[in-house]
Amino acid sequence: MEILRVENLCKTYGSGDNLVRALDNVSFSVLKGEFVAIVGPSGSGKSTLLHILGGVDTPTSGKVYVGGKDVYAQNADQLAVFRRRQVGLVYQFYNLIPVLNVVENITLPLLMDGREVNQERLNELLDVLKLKDRQKHLPNQLSGGQQQRVSIGRALINAPAIVLADEPTGNLDSKNSHEIMELLKFSNRKYNQTLIVITHDENIAIQADHLIAIEDGRIIKDEIRRLDR
Repeated sequence: MEILRVENLCKTYGSGDNLVRALDNVSFSVLKGEFVAIVGPSGSGKSTLLHILGGVDTPTSGKVYVGGKDVYAQNADQLAVFRRRQVGLVYQFYNLIPVLNVVENITLPLLMDGREVNQERLNELLDVLKLKDRQKHLPNQLSGGQQQRVSIGRALINAPAIVLADEPTGNLDSKNSHEIMELLKFSNRKYNQTLIVITHDENIAIQADHLIAIEDGRIIKDEIRRLDR
C-alpha cells in the first residue's frame, strides 16, 4: 500500500541570475513499511526534500501526498497537526530542549498537541531505547548516543506514519551509529512504520528496501531492492 507520493516537486531559491534549483521536478512513491535511503553529495537537495516531506518547508511547486492526502492543500493549523501526528523527525544534531529531562523531551510532541501520554508506549520506548535509568537526566548529562536515542523516542512517541531521519548517525562513532540504525530498523519492522533516512554512509544505504539517489536536485536512481513488503 502506498503511503507517500511525490509528484513533480520543485523548490527554488532566489530569482533571475541568482536562481537556485534545490529540487528539480522530483517524483517518486513509497510503500507503507518501507525503509528508504536517500543518498547524494552535499548540496544535492536531500535535506530540502526531507524537510518538505515533513511539512517543515514548503515546495515552490508540485505535490506531496501522505496517506492519499495532499499535504500542502492544508491550511497552517492543519499542517501543524500533520507535522505533530503524521511524521517523526530525527536530526543529526538531536535538537533536544536543554532544560527538559529525558521523559519530558520524548513526550513534548504529545504535550504540545494537548494529548495524554500513552504510558505503556512510553515505557516500551524507554526500554527499547535503553533509557529507563536515565529518565530524569537532562541532555547535558547524556552521551551523544543517548541524546540521539531521546530524539528517536520523541519522533516515535506519536506513532507517526513516517519517520524521517536526516543523517541520524552523522555525529556518532561507529558503535553508536550501528546501535541507532538498529533501533530505527527495529521500529520500522515492529510498528510497520515507513522509515526514510538521508545518509552518506554506504553501509546504511545498502540495508534499505528502497534506494533513491539525488544529484543537483534531480533523482538519478530510484531502485526497489526488496519486494516482500
